[in-house]
Amino acid sequence: MARDPRQRFAQTAADLVEEDLSVALVYAEISGQFFGDVESRHPDRVVNVGIREQLLVNVGAGLALSGMRPIVHTFGSFLVERAFEQVKLGFGHQDVGGVLVGSGGSFDIASGGRTHQSPGDVALMGTLPGWTLHVPGHADEVEAALRQSVAGDGRAYLRVVSQQNARAFPVRPGHFHVVRRGAGPTVLAVGPMLDPVLEALAGLDVTVLYANVVRPFDSGTLRAVLGSPEVVLVEPYLAGTSSRFVSDALSDVPHRLLALGVRNEELRRYGSPSQHIAAHGLDAAGIRASVDRFLAGPVGGAA
Repeated sequence: MARDPRQRFAQTAADLVEEDLSVALVYAEISGQFFGDVESRHPDRVVNVGIREQLLVNVGAGLALSGMRPIVHTFGSFLVERAFEQVKLGFGHQDVGGVLVGSGGSFDIASGGRTHQSPGDVALMGTLPGWTLHVPGHADEVEAALRQSVAGDGRAYLRVVSQQNARAFPVRPGHFHVVRRGAGPTVLAVGPMLDPVLEALAGLDVTVLYANVVRPFDSGTLRAVLGSPEVVLVEPYLAGTSSRFVSDALSDVPHRLLALGVRNEELRRYGSPSQHIAAHGLDAAGIRASVDRFLAGPVGGAA
């Protein structure tokens, strides 16, 4: 099986079309290099609409209305931001199910410039009710999330990026994984942020939670493992996207929250994905520096 998350998505999507006559794949040129064989065998259920993202989502919603289970795919910036009205109305307002898969994430296609960067996709999708939001941190999690989502009848968004962790975890919507237990702060690492978090916090007495599904949000596990009042949230997209959910979960518990993620600013140099990650403080060195400053604050002490 492919080790690259995007290739694993494409391979799994093609397999699902082969396995289930009710599954349709709709895409907009992007990842077409992976779909040639399955499209030639099933031209009625694998549809390339060209670079027409609003049409892409509407075709997917139309297939859902006809009883099909659509997988709808392109870069996240085009799928979520460009076609957001169609997502909101075609799937949500019409109350039909489907699986949207956005690749590229915040910086995968840094050389493509701002048009190809989507650090706000999860925040935007989070404004819509009834969506399960997957942020897999490993190719195996991509496959598991896609298979689970297609097997269901609800609405799901999968964020597929190239950065991944060394280890895969089970995909269980509504459940975070307890990776480490400690007496100090609780750190929630989302998707591909787990490995940088573990590297950054080596030697610190902290609890580390891992989330590969962020909606629904697992408030119960967060509350159950909380030791000290400090919580650190590390997300690979817009900083603070899940802050409200942390605050709601701990509304009756005194706490301090550090929300790390992509800063709300535009970096106007192209660079590489790793350079963008470092510039936003999401590499191990940046995470450690932010956590050290946070723990040196008025409530926390040295961990």
